[in-house]
Amino acid sequence: MTATRTPPRLALAVTVASLMAALTLTPAQADDGPSVPPGTEPSATAPVEVDPNDPDLKLPEGATLAEPKVLDIKQVVEDQSGDERREDTNADVKFALQAEVLFGKDSSKLNGEAKARISAIAAEIKNQNATRIRVFGFTDNLGSYAHGRTLSRQRANAVQDVLDQELKDSGITYEVRGYSEDYPIASNSTESGRKKNRRVEVSFPRGES
Repeated sequence: MTATRTPPRLALAVTVASLMAALTLTPAQADDGPSVPPGTEPSATAPVEVDPNDPDLKLPEGATLAEPKVLDIKQVVEDQSGDERREDTNADVKFALQAEVLFGKDSSKLNGEAKARISAIAAEIKNQNATRIRVFGFTDNLGSYAHGRTLSRQRANAVQDVLDQELKDSGITYEVRGYSEDYPIASNSTESGRKKNRRVEVSFPRGES
């Protein structure tokens, strides 16, 4: 059986193209109908180790490097109590409110303090001229998954209702979901971690303001 040899120039071009694809990072962008919350999409894996002296790293004749890209940068600000967190990226703004500051235990009824906090988020939505808003609810892993799914959705609905009243804009579309214990941001093995996981997140695209 005769082995087929790849011409050197073709092998070099394939190697360089594969390396460039591995090292190219694409900023995460929100889909119109995501199946997971923003920020939880799989990230790019770490690039493989390469030998800078490898002759195969030389560009083939006539080849050029890809255009430079601006990587997405995330800024996170959390208040001292940990009750509220804001995340800013090049593309999106996300607020996360712990359930305890909005609702009673195992309840989806908003408390007296909740409206003021949600109103502040509505003001930022107006400032960003956002027209697509996601409201996602989450719980810890105590209780059944089905109960958590229902409770997290009801809490997300309650927050969305207040946003709708504050914004009074028929041009805004909402995506409202309840994820139960999925996508925790802390360990459910401690009460402090479970408290962080019981939350409602409001996210929307960043405007030009």
